[in-house]
Amino acid sequence: MIPDLNKVKDVITKNNIWKSIFRHGYEDTPRNRVLHIVGNVWMHIHPLTVRKNSLKISYTFCLGGLTFFIFFFETLTGILLMFYYTPDVNRAYADMIDLSNNAAPFGRLLRNTHRWAGHAMVITVCFHMLRVFLTGAYKSPRQFNWVLGVVLLVLTLLLSFTGYLLPWDQLGYWAITVGTNMAGATPFIGYQGPFADLFGFSVDNDLRFALLGGTSIQAPALLRAYVWHCLALPGLAGGLMILHFWRVRKDGFSGQL
Repeated sequence: MIPDLNKVKDVITKNNIWKSIFRHGYEDTPRNRVLHIVGNVWMHIHPLTVRKNSLKISYTFCLGGLTFFIFFFETLTGILLMFYYTPDVNRAYADMIDLSNNAAPFGRLLRNTHRWAGHAMVITVCFHMLRVFLTGAYKSPRQFNWVLGVVLLVLTLLLSFTGYLLPWDQLGYWAITVGTNMAGATPFIGYQGPFADLFGFSVDNDLRFALLGGTSIQAPALLRAYVWHCLALPGLAGGLMILHFWRVRKDGFSGQL
């Protein structure tokens, strides 16, 4: 016997528990629709009205939303990977090999999806920035949000780079060698960079030293990359994403004007 779907719906929605959670009983008017959007914790992030052309998939290709979804997926898989990874130079590579050999349930799938999603996030955020530029969505009054997007792009690249180091294999070791040598040549704050002498920076107190935790690549370098990748950069990126979305809400979608 097939149950009456309308009756099932009434049982679910017409009770005090449902009514205490979800707003209900409002007359379907434009004003109440606006109030419903503003009062909803999930829907208030969107502008109250948008033009039809801005709702087309071909206008944004959902690149911003896809980037956020990938960031959320990376956060989830990254937390799971933290249970099976030790940021120690003597164990990091062995932990990655164990994961690749499925020593943990679905270990290979977990690591590979995290890795490929990281690559995908770099791609989607670059295409998102390109789309914003080509459609002129960075223009007034959205200049500040464009700057936030540029900062988020840099943070995405840093997340990808720091994650690249964590397996502590040959690729990771030489990547951190090249990256920190570039930091050492940074103007003003790198001991090999221009004008470093003006501020008293040397090999044991410059930007390279801060990233490595020493003057050479040792255990502190891996630990610092781990902290940056798992705590500092995701926290900073998440906070700026919230601000970025809020500014989209306040400045309006680019298709509105």
